[in-house]
Amino acid sequence: MPETSHPVELSPPDISPYRKGNTGIDYVHSFRAAVPGPHVLVNALTHGNEICGAIAVDFLFRHDLRPLKGTLTLGFANVAAYETFDTANPGASRFVDEDFNRVWTRDDLDGPRQSAELARAREMRAVIEQADYLLDLHSMQTPSKPLMLVHGLEKERRLARRVGYPETVVCGPGHVKGLRMIEYEPFNDTANDKTALLVECGQHWQSGTAAVAIDTALYFLKALGVIEPSFADSHLTVNPPGEQRMLEVTDGVTARTDTFRFVERFTGLEEIPTAGTVIATDGGLEITTPHDDCVLIMPSYRAEAGSRMVRFGRWIG
Repeated sequence: MPETSHPVELSPPDISPYRKGNTGIDYVHSFRAAVPGPHVLVNALTHGNEICGAIAVDFLFRHDLRPLKGTLTLGFANVAAYETFDTANPGASRFVDEDFNRVWTRDDLDGPRQSAELARAREMRAVIEQADYLLDLHSMQTPSKPLMLVHGLEKERRLARRVGYPETVVCGPGHVKGLRMIEYEPFNDTANDKTALLVECGQHWQSGTAAVAIDTALYFLKALGVIEPSFADSHLTVNPPGEQRMLEVTDGVTARTDTFRFVERFTGLEEIPTAGTVIATDGGLEITTPHDDCVLIMPSYRAEAGSRMVRFGRWIG
C-alpha cells in the first residue's frame, strides 16, 4: 500500500521550544554528567515526514532526562523539511532539496555543492563526529514490523544484540547513491568502536509507530547505561522484547523506469520460498527473487528510475 493511502494518526509535536540549543547548533542539546562515559546521540527528523522520532525525542526532553554518565545529546535534524509537514499531503515534507540521508560522504560535505540538506548536515557534522553511539530514528512507507538497520559491521551487530530491540535487524549497505548517517565516518570505520544504529519504527503515521520510537530510544539508552533502568522500565510498552533475529542483505533492486510495479501489496518481511518467483515488473522486465527463502525488505512505492525499490535478504542462523 503506498504511503499516501495511510491516514495520519500521529500529531507532530511542537519542537520550537528546543530551537535554541546549547551546542551552538539550533535544535541540538547536550547534557553532560559528572561521571565520565560515552557520548550518546539520539537523532530525529532525518526525514521531515517521519514524525515518530520527533515524538520520541520530545518525550525525552519533557521528562528532563539527564545522563548518569558521559554525555547525552538530543537532536532534530531536518527541521526545515519538518516545518512544512501538512497532514493533507504528509509525504511531501520528506526533504527540502535532497534526501538528508544520502549526503554523508566526504565529497558531499567538503565539496562545493549546495542544498538545504547539505547546509544542515554541515552544521550538525561536528556533534555527530563527537558521538560514540548514535541512534537515528526513522519510519517506513508500509506497515512493516519495526526494523533495525546496520551496515553489517561486527561492532554494529554487537550493539544491536546489546540493545535487543526491535526484534529484526537488517545487516547490509543502504542505497545506490550516497551514504546514510549511520555509514558516515567514523561509524563505518572498523578501527574504532564508534557505532550507529538506524531504526525504522513502523509506518510513518500509524499511532503505534510513536510507541516503538520511544521504546527504541529507551532500550538504546538503557543498554548503554546512560539512564536509570527503572525509568526505562516504567515507560516501556514492550517489556521484555521478543527474541531478536538478523537478516543478511543479499541483493537489491533499483528501478530502471518510473513504471516499476509490485505484483501484489508487499509490506516487508514476506518470505518467498522459491527462487525465480516474480515479485514485480519494471517496464517490460520481470523482477524475480534471486534465491530460495528470500525475504523482502522495505519495499518502496515511490516508483522512480534510479531508486532502490526493495532489498532481498536471508535469515542468519
